[in-house]
Amino acid sequence: MLFNSWEYIAFLVVVVAVFFALPMRWRVPFLLGASYYFYMQWDWKFAFLIGGVTLVNWEAGRRIADASDESKRKAWLWIAIVASLGVLFFFKYFNFFNDSFRAAFEAGGMTYMVPYLPIILPVGISFFTFQALSYPIDVYRGDHGPERSLTRFATYVVFFPQLIAGPIERASTLLDQFKEKHRFDLERLGSGVQLIIWGLFKKIVIADRLGVYVDEVYAAPELYDGSTLLLATYFFAIQIYCDFSAYSDIAIGSARILGFNLSKNFALPYLATSIADFWRRWHISLTSWFRSYLYYPLGGNRVSTLMWMRNIWIVFVVSGVWHGAAWTFVVWGALHAAYYVVQWLWNKLVPTPEKPNWWGVLLGILVTFHAVVLAWVFFRAESIGDAWLIVTTILTDTGAMPDLGASRFTAAINMALIVFLMAVQVLQARGWFSLYFSPSRFPPVARAVGSALLVCGIALLGVSSSAFIYFQF
Repeated sequence: MLFNSWEYIAFLVVVVAVFFALPMRWRVPFLLGASYYFYMQWDWKFAFLIGGVTLVNWEAGRRIADASDESKRKAWLWIAIVASLGVLFFFKYFNFFNDSFRAAFEAGGMTYMVPYLPIILPVGISFFTFQALSYPIDVYRGDHGPERSLTRFATYVVFFPQLIAGPIERASTLLDQFKEKHRFDLERLGSGVQLIIWGLFKKIVIADRLGVYVDEVYAAPELYDGSTLLLATYFFAIQIYCDFSAYSDIAIGSARILGFNLSKNFALPYLATSIADFWRRWHISLTSWFRSYLYYPLGGNRVSTLMWMRNIWIVFVVSGVWHGAAWTFVVWGALHAAYYVVQWLWNKLVPTPEKPNWWGVLLGILVTFHAVVLAWVFFRAESIGDAWLIVTTILTDTGAMPDLGASRFTAAINMALIVFLMAVQVLQARGWFSLYFSPSRFPPVARAVGSALLVCGIALLGVSSSAFIYFQF
């Protein structure tokens, strides 16, 4: 059941109506059942998997809180970590490492006996395992008390708006909300619907339209010149932002209608002035997760410079692997680690003015954006070879006009949509348009008219629905 489908719209309407019609004591159990129904629309068998992850982490949190000595607390924490990451490793990474070992053995003239396993990747496994695992870690640290209700904890793990692709929530930000009394609110309904419409517009009209061109070019990069590959890469940078942020918008808007507040996951990332700034704006919940549960335990920046650089490389490479079981994602993560270290060295050598002028800010945005775009080549390419071919062709085969595809009119629409998105982003940065329910300079009537125009745009310019890119992670 895709967010960008009539089935989801109907599902959300029914869930909202029933949720607020039920007595308070039945609302969380109803959300639990509705969320499992939502997840089972992909493959009902994986409901048992997410149920097992839920039980292990809930029991571990309870045992950690009740343990009388530190050894038992650590034992239960490691049970939760090994079980959760073990599930993630088997389904997502077994064949990746298995194939890598096979290639290494065959290169050395040795026989490798472990066969390839036809494993189906459960939708959203990287998201719900991280969300569930954060709970026993927080209980162990004393950042959150144990949740005695299995129903509440299970609803926290499987809450349908953010189940498949985040935001990745902590117990402190979402779990306790299931204890609150939520009442229907017209203001929340209006703002939630507006955010859902904006998300649908970004997904159906911008991301999916650009995706048609990107898919065609990246499927056979050897057939295109550098300018065409460069245009496709720019298009992908916009596509993945609109696609992923659209999911977050629809998730946050859906939860808001029900009375729940999800974390902000994007904050105009392509207006970032540095790589560090970019990662404060892009996939914020994942960045926060890795900072809290990997970077800080490794020592963060409270170590020697060399150890700090090691920590940066570990976090970004693991982040790359989290995104996908392929060497292209490893390179993508490594590139961002290199950017981060280079930025740190630059800041050491060239002091940054306290109040940079406008051209310095613009230069920072342009350099950061193009560094991110370069890394996106490896993120999107089918292989390291394809990525290298694309990069070298862009750098060496320049000058010709890009192949705009079968329809110049479609290409013109794509360009206009990108300009429109950029204008909206700038206006959001300046405070004219609301960004995640922040104050807006436009009155409610104007915002309602804007949403109506977006709906018209979806009807006129939207392309056939496709799955969100981050569903594969």
